[in-house]
Amino acid sequence: MFMSFLCEELGVRREAIKLKIVCHAQNDDECRRIEEYWLNLLHLPPANLGKTFVKPTSTKVHNHLPNGVCMVRVYDTALVSHIFGAIQEYGGFENPEWLF
Repeated sequence: MFMSFLCEELGVRREAIKLKIVCHAQNDDECRRIEEYWLNLLHLPPANLGKTFVKPTSTKVHNHLPNGVCMVRVYDTALVSHIFGAIQEYGGFENPEWLF
């Protein structure tokens, strides 16, 4: 939903979006599978993928996410200010520290 918001509503080009993945993977094949999962799901090319952080697997945790988590990043100060301003407008409050 956030990707659709960025691309369709705010006009962000897909080339400007960077991904960071955090996951539990047992080997390189599993890591590549997880990276491909997120790239396919978000319709992004491999060039948009940043470094994947592989967390060590713990024997105590049994409910980890099989595809990890993905962070969507756009490095654009004006865009961030626009989003924070919209949140304030929709929420009916002012927080000047959010605006750059």
